[in-house]
Parts: sequence; structure tokens; C-alpha cells
Amino acid sequence: MAKIFPLHPKHPERICWGCDKYCRQDDLLCGNGCIRIPHPCEDFGEQWYLHGDWSGLLSEKQHTQIVAEQTAQTTNRVTKKTAKPHIKLAFKK
Repeated sequence: MAKIFPLHPKHPERICWGCDKYCRQDDLLCGNGCIRIPHPCEDFGEQWYLHGDWSGLLSEKQHTQIVAEQTAQTTNRVTKKTAKPHIKLAFKK
């Protein structure tokens, strides 16, 4: 693809994602079909790029960004699990 495919578009329902033109849903210019092609986030949810092979769709920069996000998420999960609560106890006199 010539354009960078967005990971989290603001209003994916307004655009046809079938080619590089990204036409409005009511003005399909490519002749790629008579219906609008939905963005993967509409079908697979907000984390759509984590499941399946999107290598032909996403750029190297986006792959790097995804790996960094996954690393940060796993690091946060590990630190949350290993962190112990801090409790202050009052001493009796």
C-alpha cells in the first residue's frame, strides 16, 4: 500500500478501506465493489493488529510500534503482579 494504514482511525465507519483511495462510504470511486470495506478494528476490535498476519498491510515503523506497545504492556503486568502492597501498622505503647 502506498499510504500508511492507520492503526486507530477516529471514525472508521465513514471510510471504505478497500484500497489506497480511502473513499467516503457514499462515494466509492475505485469500482472495487458496490459495498464499503470495513476497517479491521470494526471486525476484530481495538487490538486488531495483534492477531493474524498483517505484514502486507502495516509498515515496518508500525510493526516496531506494536512490538514496543506489547513489551510495555507485559512489563506493566509483571510489575503489577510482583509489587507487594505497603501497609503501615500502628505500634501499641
